[in-house]
Amino acid sequence: MPGRRGGGAHNRCGRRINRFLEPCLLLLLHGGESYGYELLENLGKFGFTENPADSSTIYRILRSLENRSFVTSRWAEGDSGPARRVYSLSPAGDGYLQIWVRDLEETDRILHRFFNEYRNHMDLHHNNGKET
Repeated sequence: MPGRRGGGAHNRCGRRINRFLEPCLLLLLHGGESYGYELLENLGKFGFTENPADSSTIYRILRSLENRSFVTSRWAEGDSGPARRVYSLSPAGDGYLQIWVRDLEETDRILHRFFNEYRNHMDLHHNNGKET
């Protein structure tokens, strides 16, 4: 995936999730500006059964995206309470989202082939085991 590095954070199931949060946040911002907390709540749209990250992780990713000019932010006054930071997708962020999409499509293709090979192998393995 874009900017891939070794290692990475894992959730309880061992899946690498933090890198995938980046394109999810970009896509959410493609729909319009949003507060960090709203973004965190809307990550469920991507099939996460529980919060994939805490708010500090989301804000760290947003800061990184902003430092790379993929996201912009501004302070917005609310009806009540203190001002909150509102995030928006920049034109460069839109292009970066497209790079993510192409990479994820290729990853999807490779994963489908892997799962098909796995199923074929396991079917063959189980069938051979029953015959002995």
